[in-house]
Amino acid sequence: MVRRRTRCGTAVVAGVAVALSLAACSSGKGTTTSGTGGKVTGKVTIAYLQKQGDQQYFIDEAAGAKAKARQLGADLKVVNLGNDTNKAVSEVQSAIAQKVNGIIIVVPDPAVGPQIVQTAQSAKAALLASDDQICANGTDPAKCTKDNLVPRVGFSGAQMGTEVGRRAGEDFKKAGWKPAETAVIAAWKQDVTVCTDRVTAAGQAFKQAAGADVKVLNVGTDNTPPDAQSKVAAVVSGNRSYKHWILWGCNDENVSGGVTAIQNAGYQAGDVIGVGLGAYLACKDWGSGKATGMKAALFINGYDVGGLAVQTMVDRLKNGKTLPPEAFAPTKMVDASTWKQAGVKCT
Repeated sequence: MVRRRTRCGTAVVAGVAVALSLAACSSGKGTTTSGTGGKVTGKVTIAYLQKQGDQQYFIDEAAGAKAKARQLGADLKVVNLGNDTNKAVSEVQSAIAQKVNGIIIVVPDPAVGPQIVQTAQSAKAALLASDDQICANGTDPAKCTKDNLVPRVGFSGAQMGTEVGRRAGEDFKKAGWKPAETAVIAAWKQDVTVCTDRVTAAGQAFKQAAGADVKVLNVGTDNTPPDAQSKVAAVVSGNRSYKHWILWGCNDENVSGGVTAIQNAGYQAGDVIGVGLGAYLACKDWGSGKATGMKAALFINGYDVGGLAVQTMVDRLKNGKTLPPEAFAPTKMVDASTWKQAGVKCT
């Protein structure tokens, strides 16, 4: 563990990730420190910088963040970064130039993490990751020591993957398919740590729930429906000997695109078990009333994550609470018969 000692007093701050929000030694409005003390006086200002801000999950996340900010009396600015890593850096710099007290960010690519961390640390602005992990001293969070991971609010990748894999395994057993005639496609952006956590846990839970060994084909995508559809289509084309397909991935985008590819290849909906992660695209299939290979999805509510992220940051800035290493919002498995009751927003 890295330990850093400040010159103002004898406070010792543990961990580079916590050091992102080190205090200025002087007191006054806008000053923040890690741990307790140095609370912000007056109104808190926060920038919420999101990748893929036009995606339904992140739209909901922004709405939840704004609602919580209104409730807590904080000023919040939400910025859509798209998939632009350069914009991620420039918007962090812009937020700091505007003297915000805290920055919450969903990075387009974890490789930009160290630069963002250094920028925030130099300005003594509190930094909180939302959804995806970032590392203070490396481009790959999977290789990052825990004390160098930036505090994060979102979901437990392992827990989500376990629920997805368990549901897929249960549906496989109910279908009565032969393992030798079935293949699993796991689709995700393979340099995103939380995605890898999800699909790894899904594979482990599936095997336990299914009670059988089924061939797993790993497919790298950019986490969008078009790319997932294209990549899965190629895999299916090269593996026509399989009669049945099971599909999971990092998000609804991968599973929705994959299910479309498999059905376009001539497989019937009854020969496909897709278990999404998000439910915001899965519900479109269910709402259409048509037969679909999208059998279930884990509902992850972006609204809850946005609200939790803002609450966590305000607690840090106003009340001096240390940012927790991770904070998780609840999830729920839904299907065609339960998604409306669960409150899934389908747009």
